[in-house]
Amino acid sequence: MSASTILVTGGAGFIGSNIAARLAEDPSLDVVVSDRLRTADSGKWRNLSKHPIADFIAPEVMFDWLDANADHVRAVVHMGAISSTTEVDADKIIHNNFSLSRDLYRWCADHGRRLIYASSAATYGDGGQGFGGLDDIAALQALRPLNAYGWSKALFDLFAAREASRGHAPSQWVGLKFFNVYGPNEGHKGGMKSVAAQIWPQASRGETVHLFKSHREGYADGGQLRDFVYVRDVADVVLWLLQTERVSGVFNLGSGQARSFKDMAEAVFRAAGHEPRIEYRDMPEGLREKYQYFTEADMGRLRQAGYAAPLTSLEAGISNYVQNYLSQPDPYR
Repeated sequence: MSASTILVTGGAGFIGSNIAARLAEDPSLDVVVSDRLRTADSGKWRNLSKHPIADFIAPEVMFDWLDANADHVRAVVHMGAISSTTEVDADKIIHNNFSLSRDLYRWCADHGRRLIYASSAATYGDGGQGFGGLDDIAALQALRPLNAYGWSKALFDLFAAREASRGHAPSQWVGLKFFNVYGPNEGHKGGMKSVAAQIWPQASRGETVHLFKSHREGYADGGQLRDFVYVRDVADVVLWLLQTERVSGVFNLGSGQARSFKDMAEAVFRAAGHEPRIEYRDMPEGLREKYQYFTEADMGRLRQAGYAAPLTSLEAGISNYVQNYLSQPDPYR
């Protein structure tokens, strides 16, 4: 094992595999993945099939592996989580998204290693307090998520910031509040895939696709707004952070521009060479009270920290996704 080893938890998942692929471009790095692949026909293993990894670790033996390889590990990129916003088992959510993250944080702090982890825009709840102000504990504590997933992520952000304020932190610790990430390697996510991936089979044939009607005044059908961020940008930011050890804290990671689901659907149709055909259906009643109608990342804090690279526009990201992945016989990154 190389002295420049990076462990990526959830490294066979959507975001994690894109990060692992980006890191594997550097031949001096050993990229180790901890994850579960589930069944072979889920296709999740294909997310790793094009890039070298130095080892693959089952989550239940991850800490044993870390202890045995502590001298070689430079950083942990923690993407592993229960990411479904509709998961109903709160005990499962808190164990995976908080307790495991807490133990990784403490391991990295005790061993002087770096930690970059996945937070979420779901921590912002209905967005009534805006989508910024992450520079102090009080701001993190004031957030009111709408579901257990968002709460678990908010709880860990607060834990990390409080521990750091007490002087017990990894040599670098960064939480990234991901907004609506889309791109290659999300095929295994089922109903949690991006709208782009979900509508692709119909849009590629020029057939009608369906989006949710609006159930809130001021928003047209399909006009619910999200900050869509291309997964390539996410991987680039993580790489930059690994090259910039002075940066710690909680940061937003989006495009910085809210766009509608209708905009995304139209971009998919146009990238496929078809005129958009969109119809609208009622949103399930159980989802309506917990539904975010607007998210937009305030990217000022990451920019102030020194990240200067441009972020991909929705049209450019969808075009790249469609032409290089969704439309290809092998759509994996």
